[in-house]
Amino acid sequence: MTLGRAVGGGLLALAAWGAAGAEPPALAALLKPLDLVAYPKGAIPPDFTARGLDDRQLSLADLRGKIVIVNFWATWCLECRSEMPVLERLHRELGARGLAVIGINTRETPATVRRYTDDLGLSFRFVLDLDGKINALYGVIGLPTTFLIGRDGRAVALAVGPRDWESPQARAIIEAMLAEPAPARDSR
Repeated sequence: MTLGRAVGGGLLALAAWGAAGAEPPALAALLKPLDLVAYPKGAIPPDFTARGLDDRQLSLADLRGKIVIVNFWATWCLECRSEMPVLERLHRELGARGLAVIGINTRETPATVRRYTDDLGLSFRFVLDLDGKINALYGVIGLPTTFLIGRDGRAVALAVGPRDWESPQARAIIEAMLAEPAPARDSR
């Protein structure tokens, strides 16, 4: 099952799927304190390819083998601003261990995004979603919205609204995901 098909009715429908067939109990228990919605086993997020703020193409498929935090945001979103420095710290601290942080900006110009990222000293990868297609593909209904994706490319969880990604609970989730083995190169 692809996440794109599941999102057809919006993110809120995902909550109705329940925990049946979702993440292993240990990881599922870690998601609850942060009020994250777990995906059913086998859910795959839609792939996207887009131009980054650095003018390079980025594809979700290129990040297979890494834990990926995909954060949808905008410069006008006050709640997004508080998450950005935390995501930057996670990127700097855990990037070498296999964490990739991707910020997908919602319908703003490259100049606006560049000023914002420079002002906050952000160095993780940013994707420009000028026409909102990636937001629509993921069923984003509010900002910030964050998706956690496992090394094997599976959708693990999502958060609509801000979360304390620096909390012990969030760190436990990320550490558990980083401890998972990387998939074999030829599997998908």
